[in-house]
Amino acid sequence: MIKRLAIIGVGLIGGSLSLALKKAGQVGEVVGYARTESVRQEALDLGVIDRAASSIADAVQDADIIFLAVPMGAMASVLTELAPHLNDKMIVTDGGSAKAQVVAAARDALGERFSQFVAGHPIAGTEKSGPSAAFATLYNNHRVVLTPVAETNSQSLEKVRAMWQVTGAEVVDMAVEHHDKVLAATSHLPHLLAFNLVGMLAKSADCDEVLRFAAGGFRDFSRIASSDPVMWRDICLSNSSAILDLLNDYRRGLDSLEKAIMNNDGDRLVDEFKRAKQARDTRFAEPGLIDNSEV
Repeated sequence: MIKRLAIIGVGLIGGSLSLALKKAGQVGEVVGYARTESVRQEALDLGVIDRAASSIADAVQDADIIFLAVPMGAMASVLTELAPHLNDKMIVTDGGSAKAQVVAAARDALGERFSQFVAGHPIAGTEKSGPSAAFATLYNNHRVVLTPVAETNSQSLEKVRAMWQVTGAEVVDMAVEHHDKVLAATSHLPHLLAFNLVGMLAKSADCDEVLRFAAGGFRDFSRIASSDPVMWRDICLSNSSAILDLLNDYRRGLDSLEKAIMNNDGDRLVDEFKRAKQARDTRFAEPGLIDNSEV
């Protein structure tokens, strides 16, 4: 039971955690903070939080757990701002999509209290944002990745693990660098591809006609291009090394497909498509598959 949870960033991710814990009866009070007063008030009016704080210092006062659900670009400044207000009983955790940058920022900002920080990433979401997008079952059958480091306090780690398990999530541990490589491949790169494809079509003179005839497969793939542009800018810049490596690999794959088409090499295309089909069919045929999508 969490007596007081402080959420910095009361949108979809932070708000859904609050609602999930409230639904399970595992939190006493949720105090929320957002930079914009209207967002704080909306979260309060919707019952996402129990009290709206006017500052980070006010939000974290007497909190058991502090959850940072802000864009990646704001993590460092938020950590710096809250650091002077921590005591030795507080646990700080986050929901950022790239972990190396957050862990480095937490180490710099928190100093001797860095052991109280548990880096995490709930792999869940929708293309919507804000307090009104939050819902209690967002994390059901999704994975939450925790990326503890050598300094991480084991009791803090287990309390954060228990918090996420209450939401219905499967919680797994992963090394920081491995997490960033895996998420670059399964989430960050696909978002870049979707943004690029839809952006390319939007520039064409016949964009309206093309999109009018978009089939279900295109709509399914391109849905993630409706995600928050600022959030995904921050994610791409925060995990740039892993993303750039994958973009180079993807570019080589496109070159290979282009060459096969130019050479009328149908056998090569079939081989490539069969390999991809087998990989996907094998992976997604698993019973009880956990949802690893961020949108």
